[in-house]
This record gives sequence, C-alpha cells and structure tokens, in this order.
Amino acid sequence: MGMIDQFRLDGKVAWITGASYGLGLAYAKAMADVGAKIVFNDINQELVDRGLAEYAKLGLEVYGAVCDVTNEEQVNAFVKDVEEKIGTIDILVNNAGIIKRIPMIEMTKAQWDQVINVDLTGPFVCSKAVLPSMIKKGSGKIINACSMMSELGRETVSAYAAAKGGLKMLTRNICSEYGKYNIQCNAIGPGYIATPQTAPLRERQADGSMHPFDRFIRSKTPAQRWGQTEDLMGLAIFLASPASDFINGQVIYIDGGITAYIGQDPSQLDESKFAAEKEDDTIKVND
Repeated sequence: MGMIDQFRLDGKVAWITGASYGLGLAYAKAMADVGAKIVFNDINQELVDRGLAEYAKLGLEVYGAVCDVTNEEQVNAFVKDVEEKIGTIDILVNNAGIIKRIPMIEMTKAQWDQVINVDLTGPFVCSKAVLPSMIKKGSGKIINACSMMSELGRETVSAYAAAKGGLKMLTRNICSEYGKYNIQCNAIGPGYIATPQTAPLRERQADGSMHPFDRFIRSKTPAQRWGQTEDLMGLAIFLASPASDFINGQVIYIDGGITAYIGQDPSQLDESKFAAEKEDDTIKVND
C-alpha cells in the first residue's frame, strides 16, 4: 500500500451520528471524498430529510434514518438495518451532541440528564452496538467528538464539560478493552470555529473595535485566529484510515494551541492586523 493509499477509505462503511448538518455533515463529506460509504441518523424525520437534501446538493448518495442515540433498542435496530442494506460498519463517528448554557445552580436534574444522555451515554450505546461486528472482523475505528471542555472548565456548561470529560475517559477505556482486536478509538477536540453561529461574536463594534469575545479568543490562541471547518477534516480522515492504526486512546485538539497556552493580556492584542474572517455558509458547526 502506498503512503497516500493509507488515507483512503474505499468500500468502508462510515456511520456519523447526528450528521444532518453541522460538523457531522462535514465529517461525512470528507470521508465520502476518500471513498467511504456514508450512513447517518438523526432524532426525527424532519432532520433526516434535511440531511438527505444537503447530501444530495453535494452529489452524495447516503443512507439516513431516524434513530435516537440514547435509545438502545433504536440503535441496535439501526445497526442491524445498516448491516443488512449497506454492510458492516467499519467507522463510527460519535458526533451527535447538545449543550445547555445554564448556571449549575439553576440547572434542573432533567436538563443535566439530557446533556449527559446525549453527549456521553449516546456514544456508549452506539459504540457498544458496533463493537461486536468490529471484533469479529478484526478491525474498526471509533471517533468521539470531545471538546476543549474535556480539559477545561467554563461558566454555565457544567453538564457539557462533565459529559465531554467522561467521553475522554470512555475513549481511553474502549482503547484499553478492544485494542487487542485491532480496534482504534480516538477523539477530536475542536477549538473555536468560525461559523454563521459564531459570526456575531466576531463582528466589529460600532466604534470599530473588536468584539470582546473575539479579542478574548484570539488572545488565548497562539494562532490568533478562529478555526475553519476545513481545519478539522484532515484529522477526521486520518483517524478513520489505516494510517492511524497504531494510534489509540488519544484526544487530539484542533484548537490553534489554546489548550497549551495560558494566553496573553487581551489589551495587548494588535487588532489592526485582523481582517474580518469569512465563515463557512454551507457546513455549519454547533458551538
């Protein structure tokens, strides 16, 4: 196998959860571009139809169906259906997730449970469903959607940070239990990404100055910029491909260095050198 061929996914079946839009759609497109067969699910038919329409615009033929990642019966039925219609799942991307920005003392247990169930229990349920076939085949890739909140705390995201911290350890534990079957489980931790959703946080103020949050993020990031969707795609392909067969149990942060840097005084940032950045209007990423 040539070096470039190690990054191909020809004939592989890749399941990206919650991939009707956003980063899941971007991961799916990237993997399809290198030969993978794409299957996805979402929580209701409206979202599935929205996703199918987006894939059609991209010229991609994919399989999509309704499936709640927190419902073990639905997940098992989805996996069985995919195996019968498409083939055994070779790659699982646990992308589906939610966030609720609520101060901890104001968050209800029901709200806490919802975030934990989707962001942590969902990846457990989906991974559990695909692992038996991966074990039987003697190969498989599981990619979890971690976050900088897998490492760092921040106001109002206690449930999200707890879930993403737990997902980091689930990643390591899947590696520990199933690495002997040539199954790799790793995770991607995106930084702050320039999207239509984050555009208001990067708009210039009435006096021409930077938005305070834009200044804060740039001052905390050695690259002094927001990430672009394209910055994430190479790693997704790498972790799904044979090129990463000896990488296991790792969380790789694509954040411009923010998790490695204590940051500078925001007032010292030279804002004159930062032009307005164009966000990706086609593939949207949830914050």
